[in-house]
Amino acid sequence: MKDFWNNRYTEENSAYGLEPNAFLKENYLKIPKGKILFPAEGEGRNAVFVANQGTIVSAFDISIEGKKKAMLFAKKHQTSIDYQVGFLEELNYSENEFDGIVLIYSHIPAGIRKDFHLKLLSLLKPEGFVLFEAFSKEQLQFTSGGPKNIDMLFSEKEIKNEFPDLNFSLLETVEIELSEGQYHQGKASVVRFIGTKK
Repeated sequence: MKDFWNNRYTEENSAYGLEPNAFLKENYLKIPKGKILFPAEGEGRNAVFVANQGTIVSAFDISIEGKKKAMLFAKKHQTSIDYQVGFLEELNYSENEFDGIVLIYSHIPAGIRKDFHLKLLSLLKPEGFVLFEAFSKEQLQFTSGGPKNIDMLFSEKEIKNEFPDLNFSLLETVEIELSEGQYHQGKASVVRFIGTKK
């Protein structure tokens, strides 16, 4: 997977565009003005957007090429983000370190996904904020992006199971029209939620 993402992010154009994710843009004012973590952040469009709102932003990804683009993008927008490269278990984040987590189109292999999400929750302070959007299992009927393996897609039931420490103020499966770079284009089915840690 590391090679896949490095190859994708070495392409000249931004894989998923330069604008922030629409769901994030609609809800960013709800994000606390603290320290926010962006897992699987790729080329940095979402992290840079939130950093520009005056928020302290940390991000990570397994792709060094993603980081290179993200840092250039942050510099262009005259902001800064702390961006680490590696798998979550290799990184030096601490329990209860973050006030919020923004998780956008992070599709982890099924065998490790729940542990990944539980580890993320451990990094979140009590009453910390989570904003999430990813492809639902219904996405297999569309060609707008995402994994073709149904086990890497989401249902609301799986979300509740994998994020047991959250109170959800929003949890929904909806069809949307995606326009994010060359790899997210067209009608899509997504699961998204906003929650706070119990």
